[in-house]
Amino acid sequence: MPETTTTSHPTADASTASRSWGWMPTSIDRRIRVLAWLSFLAEVIIIGTGGAVRLTGSGLGCSEWPLCTPESLVPIFADQGIHGVIEFGNRTMTGLVGLLAIAVLLFTLHAVGGRRSVTQALWFALAGIVAGAVAFGIASIAGLPAFVFFSAVLLLCVIFAGVQSVRSLPGRKDLPALAWITLVGVIAQAFVGGITVLTGLNPFIVGFHYTASLLLVCVTAAFLVRMHTVPGPRERVVPRWFAILTHVTGLALAMTIVAGVLTTGSGPHSGDANVLRDGFDATIMAHVHSWPGYVLATLVAVLAVAAWVLRLEPRRWLLALALVVIVQVAVGVWQAREGLPPVLVGIHMVLASLAAAAYTVVVLRLKRPVASPYAQSTSDARDAAA
Repeated sequence: MPETTTTSHPTADASTASRSWGWMPTSIDRRIRVLAWLSFLAEVIIIGTGGAVRLTGSGLGCSEWPLCTPESLVPIFADQGIHGVIEFGNRTMTGLVGLLAIAVLLFTLHAVGGRRSVTQALWFALAGIVAGAVAFGIASIAGLPAFVFFSAVLLLCVIFAGVQSVRSLPGRKDLPALAWITLVGVIAQAFVGGITVLTGLNPFIVGFHYTASLLLVCVTAAFLVRMHTVPGPRERVVPRWFAILTHVTGLALAMTIVAGVLTTGSGPHSGDANVLRDGFDATIMAHVHSWPGYVLATLVAVLAVAAWVLRLEPRRWLLALALVVIVQVAVGVWQAREGLPPVLVGIHMVLASLAAAAYTVVVLRLKRPVASPYAQSTSDARDAAA
């Protein structure tokens, strides 16, 4: 019996693989790419605006939340002055961050799961708003802070919606999961921001607020990387010792950031002249903050040199991380010697978020996708086109 050979068109194979792996069509991918970059930049910028609130003593520029004053949503310049404008500007930035997170989520859901996934998310949103409104009404009747209960119920509904949405998607789940995490994080940030005002700028809550913002920068950076990566199983492309040392570096980075948050919490920039600090000695905390910082710089230098000598995949991003850390150390030493001028402290805060983002990219570059139907078919398509 003669052997039968079937030949398939490469483009058709790529299209089939695209659907089976949940990859995004080119037209959708372009819109998501732009929105994802805007979302990442907004997360970095809001760290700068949040820092401006704290460093200019504008933390209580708006005395209420979500209103600025008991009678007004926006600040009244004659009463709040420039501090109210700065604080309200940061709140407005939070709204922009939220809108971008929603846009990225909806476009991603449409690209991966189609219209049905978007419709499901919108129904969850409506249910969350209704549930939050009910909680708001009950809390108002009981004389409790109504908007806090509204925000808490809405946050729980969004978390539940995210879990259900990702579980029900037919295609890839990493990008929708990251998009949902970003939206949940933004809502949680708004909630914590309100608690920060209501607690009179408690330094530990302020520090947590900053740390959470920094983590959202990392999540949006991860989305940017994964957006250009074929979904499916992944394999390590660096030596085992290099991967372990990279994760140890991450621990040093985390310790540096936490020590920095505590140091700022014990320094002169509390967000308001009448706010008490966290009780730590600022001079001692400055030294404690520097120890993991120097360890971090050393580890990053070792990784960068090793990556370039061995020509490993994350070498370019390690170079970027090394440059950010070097500048970060220089700014840290400079601000300490100059008595912590607000501008340098603000730059130091933003650089910390960029260092965390660069490290996130380095970690994701330690692995690459294992050969998948999508990768194979698109490779065949390129060969045929050539």
